[in-house]
Amino acid sequence: MTDTRTAPYAALLLRLALGLMFVAHGLTKLLVFTPAGTAKFFASVGFAGWLAWPIIAFEIVGGVLLLTGLYARAIAALAAIELFMASTVHFGNGWMFTSANGGWEYPVFLAVAAAVLALLGDGAFALKPTLRNA
Repeated sequence: MTDTRTAPYAALLLRLALGLMFVAHGLTKLLVFTPAGTAKFFASVGFAGWLAWPIIAFEIVGGVLLLTGLYARAIAALAAIELFMASTVHFGNGWMFTSANGGWEYPVFLAVAAAVLALLGDGAFALKPTLRNA
């Protein structure tokens, strides 16, 4: 049974954790690896290099939207897809993310967490709870 008194706060914690993770990963791609380095890495693992900019933008802007609660369900649904696709790079490396070249444990967990948020809802303190209210 879902506790309706605490569920909005659980969704808030999940939304904030995912939002911070996305902002941190997007800024790392932008400022540390650089867009050119990210594009080169994407190409080396079989993704189109030009995806670097849209992914960087999605992770930073989407992360901020998750943090604020603006369109959080829609962003979380898109994030679940992006994270699952990113996981495919790691499938051959084993389960543990500490494996050489990183296993699939962490990115798959994040994909599931994003899917849970999309299903659960925006949670407490969201600036705009749903797209229906837009």
